[in-house]
Amino acid sequence: MEAAMIRVFTLATILVLLPLAQPAAVTSITPDLLLINAHIVTMNERRPEAEAVAISGGRILWIGANTEARRLYGNSRETLDLNGATVLPGFIDAHTHLMTLGESYLKLNIKDIPTEQAVAALVKHRSSETPRGEWIFGWGWDEGAWAANYPTYRSLTEAAPDNPVFLTGLHGFAGWANKRALDLAGINRGTPDPDNGKIIRDPKTGEATGILTNRAQELIQKHIPALNISQVKRAIELASDECIRNGLTSVHEARVTRVMIQAFRELVKEHRLKLRVYGMLDFADKALVDEWLARGPEIDSANHLFTIRSVKVFADGALGSRGAAMLEPYSDEPRTRGVVTTSQSEIFELTRRCLQHGFQVAAHAIGDGANHMALDAYEQAMKAEPKAGDTRLRIEHAQVLAPMDIPRFARLNVIASMQPTHCTSDMAWAEKRVGPKRIQGAYAWRSVLATGAHLPLSSDFPGETLNPFYGIYAAITRQSPDGRPEGGWYPDQRLSVAEALKGYTTEAAYAEFEERNKGSIEPGKLADLIVISGNEKLSSPAEWLNVRVLKTFINGRLVYNADVKK
Repeated sequence: MEAAMIRVFTLATILVLLPLAQPAAVTSITPDLLLINAHIVTMNERRPEAEAVAISGGRILWIGANTEARRLYGNSRETLDLNGATVLPGFIDAHTHLMTLGESYLKLNIKDIPTEQAVAALVKHRSSETPRGEWIFGWGWDEGAWAANYPTYRSLTEAAPDNPVFLTGLHGFAGWANKRALDLAGINRGTPDPDNGKIIRDPKTGEATGILTNRAQELIQKHIPALNISQVKRAIELASDECIRNGLTSVHEARVTRVMIQAFRELVKEHRLKLRVYGMLDFADKALVDEWLARGPEIDSANHLFTIRSVKVFADGALGSRGAAMLEPYSDEPRTRGVVTTSQSEIFELTRRCLQHGFQVAAHAIGDGANHMALDAYEQAMKAEPKAGDTRLRIEHAQVLAPMDIPRFARLNVIASMQPTHCTSDMAWAEKRVGPKRIQGAYAWRSVLATGAHLPLSSDFPGETLNPFYGIYAAITRQSPDGRPEGGWYPDQRLSVAEALKGYTTEAAYAEFEERNKGSIEPGKLADLIVISGNEKLSSPAEWLNVRVLKTFINGRLVYNADVKK
């Protein structure tokens, strides 16, 4: 046993130190897997391409040419000829809601259902299968697209009069309830709006319409029975399967709760966690955050499967529902500037404490007011904690930025975690919200990147598709999948293919402090790889929409094979 442990330790040490090792040290190891005859895009600027990669102990042992691969590693335990297919580093989605995606498979999925009547028909069908009095949950109606004409409780009440119904919006910023659910929560004409939330009311009667935005949703949610631990684990597994089918080998989970932490830990222990998860604690659960700040980060330096070292805080709401906090009133609703959900002083104090205890902060900020406030809070905290070291504070979305704030990301080394498909989903109405001047700083990827800031890319699934090739297409075209508008929406903010790929690989790895372990294909790094049907030199941007993942490897192990039908 002792000898075996020494061998494992020695192998792990060699692999981590491989970039410094001599060729003799590399050839002394028999690879577990050799991939040959491939077009390997390494995302390593020193050696951008290769034809073969050798893998041992879950890490990349060597990369090089086919002839050298056969000469050095002809004794590999397994050799796979990829017949010229393209290999990329496993994609890292830097802002996700894995649990929400998993729950959506357990709930009524109403994403892309176009009308209130069609949603009500689905609820009516589900009600016929649900015992009287039990909750009906759904997810996916577009609170941004429907903001001009929100539905009401009446259609859901008619569809399911004997069941409480609550349907969460696509982006999580609004919920839609029937009368039974409103009554169970005690919501009526006299119920005041909670802090940082709003009960949408009939302008004539003052009656609650059934739409609850931002923190007002909690008035209903606290009455909904929670999933048990086995259901949570099942949801995570279902979502993970969908991720690896789409080439995602790591995700940054933008909200982890107490039960999710338990579920992730159990899945790791049971060898059932199928991809790598970088978790962000939810500042809304202050007791949980306090516990973790007292104990310190949990960094999985052994397996790199589940790490918690970040805290997510909401500075504002969403642009579609006019909840994003703006410096000036909305262009299409001058009576409001949106909603600040966490004050600057609270963000400063949270950030100061996190820096003291080794945690990153990730602030959701969409409006230019929220972004300015978050950057101010970060700058104050970094001045208060000058010995904090490598902070890598993040702003999630950074959707609308004032010109004065764009250079601050690079100057403060604040990471701008942005989502290409938010742009292409919002472009039909975004300029109406903020006007022609402010839109110049919206979804401003090129402007942010040009200052030298880090720009990890992500999907924010399940609000958007988790398919990273759609994200790449959106980043390089700023067009809808059908090619509109011609030439792209504010095309000066487009990214190159290389920049988009970096956003899903090396930049996303940097955002979780893991750039030494993943994000590129080079000796010593984790063997997280994907084989795809196209390549990075596709002749037409639209071809990215048709790229498929053929194989996904995590730790050098094949976890998805498109040729094998389940």
